[in-house]
Amino acid sequence: MKRNMQVPVRAAFTAVTAAALAATVSCSSGPPAPSISPSGATSTVEPTASASAASSPAPASLQPFDAATLRAEFERTAKELLVPGAVVLLQSPGGSLTASYGTGSRGTDRPVSVEDHIRVGSVTKTWTTTVVLQLVQEGKLALADPVSKFRPDVPNGNAITLEQMLTMRSGLFNYTETLELNTAMDQDPQRVWQPEELLALAFARPPYFAPGQGFHYSNTNTVLLGLIAEKIEGKPLATLFKERIFEPLGLKGTVFPEVSSNAMPDPHPQGYFYGDNVLTMTTPALPEDMQKEATAGTLAPHDVTDVNPSWAWAAGSGISTAADLKILGEALVDGRLLKPELQQKRLESVTPTKPDDPRGASYGLGIAKFGMLYGHTGELPGFNTFMGNDPVNSVTLVVWTNLAPAADGRDPATTIARALIGKLYGPAL
Repeated sequence: MKRNMQVPVRAAFTAVTAAALAATVSCSSGPPAPSISPSGATSTVEPTASASAASSPAPASLQPFDAATLRAEFERTAKELLVPGAVVLLQSPGGSLTASYGTGSRGTDRPVSVEDHIRVGSVTKTWTTTVVLQLVQEGKLALADPVSKFRPDVPNGNAITLEQMLTMRSGLFNYTETLELNTAMDQDPQRVWQPEELLALAFARPPYFAPGQGFHYSNTNTVLLGLIAEKIEGKPLATLFKERIFEPLGLKGTVFPEVSSNAMPDPHPQGYFYGDNVLTMTTPALPEDMQKEATAGTLAPHDVTDVNPSWAWAAGSGISTAADLKILGEALVDGRLLKPELQQKRLESVTPTKPDDPRGASYGLGIAKFGMLYGHTGELPGFNTFMGNDPVNSVTLVVWTNLAPAADGRDPATTIARALIGKLYGPAL
């Protein structure tokens, strides 16, 4: 899917950010919150429990772990992107890096922290799709089930399978690409959106293609999957997440808010966004003159922390912390959430979103692959998140920023992750 088909009120259009990373190439709690100046960055570096760079050589595809270089690259990229604050958690066989940059609120000296709660956007999709896959392995659903079995109102529903919705190959129109939603977000950011309202926006538009005949990242798929999971289990999606994911993994800082809530648990940073949704609807980059003003510091981003995220619901309204994202990213890959057969099928399901570009973006059953790392990204106005795990080299990387998108349209956390991956793996990838 082309970038200019995305809108800023998206819940992290992962396929594109995966392409950005592919073009280049643990469960412990974080350290105490560091004390830093508004424009500075601090970090803690510690060896992993299993090995250090001196006692156990890194796998061949990894470069020697250089904490100073990685920290400097993190700071440089965050500064370049004009993010108020950013956090990185990186673990590899050679060592681990926990670093923070900047502040949680512009104009203050309150540093961001690994303990902060942030809106994780489309990382929420991994929760929804995991629950659906768990229902599949329990025999309550089947990947081959047509969506019309549960929702007779879905366009092409007789021909769209649950598997095609999980892999973003249903062709269903993405409701976040509508002018109606973007306009409403600008005019009434506190609006409470019900899932059926979101589907109505999507179903009023023709599908992009016949089921299975292409790839298009669509939040409509995941909203539908969330409603189906609720229907099958007779429980709210928040309860399903808590019982099936949060509690089993011990995720203490992870929340799926009620649609009526725009609150975030403390502590949390403010989230910032340049321009407005309609202005950046066809491309997330600001007009060139506004980009220059942002760089010069004469154009400030808006504080969008309190925008109600119900427009993203099962596709992107979740809240979490860096430490919890690390646990989740590893669990999605190591099989703690699915039985071995279905877990293997999930990892093997990732295929290029463009058949003529096998080294580009790959997406599968609610999971993406970025080079060597499986995971997902998340973005909605004000927050951007990257979460990935490389099971071959035992690498986990989590990055978040409290600005999204950047003034030039880039996804800040994904851009930082790409820079770190380039240093960690080197040009061989």
